[in-house]
Amino acid sequence: MARRFPWVKALVPWSNTWEYTRGVHDGLPLLSYGCAPRDKLATFRQLRAMGLRPNGNDPIAVLYVRHNRSKKVSFASLYLIETAAPVRPMTPAKYTALAKANLARRVCRSCGKDPLYILPTSTRQCWECFEANENAEMTEAA
Repeated sequence: MARRFPWVKALVPWSNTWEYTRGVHDGLPLLSYGCAPRDKLATFRQLRAMGLRPNGNDPIAVLYVRHNRSKKVSFASLYLIETAAPVRPMTPAKYTALAKANLARRVCRSCGKDPLYILPTSTRQCWECFEANENAEMTEAA
């Protein structure tokens, strides 16, 4: 059985020397799990964990992971850590907008009260209003 991603020796943007990659995917060098240099490349989530953002830069490589049980292949974009910038701090306006959005997720559309938990998106009702609706529907059906 032939390998899907054979090893290829190529010049890569993060190194001055030739590196072994797994070919090209979408025009970017393809790296398998465990082969990417952790001190130079990171995924978006890894950048966030470091308190960084890609700073508008495009990914410079693609990481692929093959899952043995499901036989699926997942791809993730890799960014240069040295070109990443710090995450922008939250401003008071952003805090206010986030608080309003979270409040909208908590207000019951039937009674208009805030039950202090996020309501289900299917009903947008608190538990008391949902039970009252269900009981009303059951009595109408009977």
